[in-house]
Amino acid sequence: MFTLTLPKFMSSISTRSFIENKRMLLPLVLLICLAYSPIRDITLTAMSDAFFQVSVFVAATLFIYYYLIDRLPQLELAYLNAKSPILEVSFASFLGALPGCGGAIIVVTQFTKGQASFGSIVAVLTATMGDAAFLLLATKPTEGLLIMLIGLSVGVISGSLVNYFHKSDFLKPENQDVEHEYKSQPSKAIILSKSIWKVILIPSLIIAFLIALNVDFAQFGSGLNDTVMFFGAAMALFAVITWAFSSKGKSYQDITCEEESSQPPSKLYKVLQDTHFVTAWVVASFMLFELLVNFAGVDLKAWFSHYTYLAPLIAVLIGFLPGCGPQIIVTTLYIQGIIPFSALAANAISNDGDALFPAIAMAPKAALIATFYSAIPAVLVGYGLYFYGV
Repeated sequence: MFTLTLPKFMSSISTRSFIENKRMLLPLVLLICLAYSPIRDITLTAMSDAFFQVSVFVAATLFIYYYLIDRLPQLELAYLNAKSPILEVSFASFLGALPGCGGAIIVVTQFTKGQASFGSIVAVLTATMGDAAFLLLATKPTEGLLIMLIGLSVGVISGSLVNYFHKSDFLKPENQDVEHEYKSQPSKAIILSKSIWKVILIPSLIIAFLIALNVDFAQFGSGLNDTVMFFGAAMALFAVITWAFSSKGKSYQDITCEEESSQPPSKLYKVLQDTHFVTAWVVASFMLFELLVNFAGVDLKAWFSHYTYLAPLIAVLIGFLPGCGPQIIVTTLYIQGIIPFSALAANAISNDGDALFPAIAMAPKAALIATFYSAIPAVLVGYGLYFYGV
């Protein structure tokens, strides 16, 4: 007779919550793949690649980003609009172009309070790329900055055109006095991961840079390659499990969105939350790609090379999905060389990130029309770049 006890950070989670948490499906699938010998090596490689090629660089990028930008300027868009409508739209586009969804959520919140024009909503949703921007900046910084510049420019143009054709009070909701704060207590899983990341981040960065430089670890000793692979896979699994236990995972929004900011605010917790979120979706896309290629015989690269003309349109349609998760998959496909830059740009303009959820909740009609409006420049830019040859 014995009692099975879960780790301390899991002890507060009931069995029912464990079963209802849809996030748990990913670590469960990974564990099954690791246990099944025919695909164990594929799984280990995919997880290790996800950690060293993406997670480590995303974590480093997030550390730099959150510590350089202490807080976004909380300027009132209504004041900017009174001075100059183009100034309001430009600032909204700038907030949207910043990596992550924080800037877009600020504009959406001000719009629901009647303090921003509908053009600023179109501008910010057009300019934002969400958390996928962190992934792109960490792995391909030049392309990341170019996408941000394209989003900013298209956002300003789109928002200005919308304000030109619509009255200033178009779709403005009645003032809402309720403050919508996206804050919560940091989960026990995140608190535990803080200690681990403090130890492994610098060594992992060194290994990741060596891998990026195609250094052969075998020259430093036999078995080192396997050790590095097992370590990377273990850390990827740890990040995915931490992500799974950081939310109840009952809704689509819980799965596809980044975590709510912790209270009291902590840059380190925010870095870890976003890193685990990106890691989970990258691991999922890496595994899906490997399984499709090795077992279903699907060659996505060959498929998109034959039907390249469909890539921007597919990317735009994926951009309609709320949340950053689906958009991270599109960015991962670009990083792997499967889809062209034109498709990435189309998705970046079309997608609205996490900001679409509060927009749908507080101003559903405005959210729907703004999403439709953002799709127009997405198609134009995507296919413009496609016919230009990129």
